[in-house]
Amino acid sequence: MTQSTTSHKRGDVVLVDFLFPDPSGTKRRPAVVLSADPYHRSRREVIVAAITSNVSRRLFGDRLIAQWREAGLRRPSMATRIIRTVTASVIHRHLGALQPDDLAGVDQSLRGSLGF
Repeated sequence: MTQSTTSHKRGDVVLVDFLFPDPSGTKRRPAVVLSADPYHRSRREVIVAAITSNVSRRLFGDRLIAQWREAGLRRPSMATRIIRTVTASVIHRHLGALQPDDLAGVDQSLRGSLGF
């Protein structure tokens, strides 16, 4: 079931078909919505960061999600710096939302990754 992009809010955790940068295809995975309402009002897309449960392979810019259960995730997870702009057709469902402290941590990691 695909939802309208206008129903997604910054910090929401959604299930997305994530396209890889190489020809290997896609993988359905959770992602956190990074874009805000003004962006959603002017476009039919959302900006998301992939979420992984492979917390043992932490790379620069990845952020552990402390309250992963509250975010609707099945196991300990982290938000990665794998960022994509996606259309509503690849968002399958809403899983939950990051708690304010976790979203602030993702924001901090994103700023560090982008150098501001």
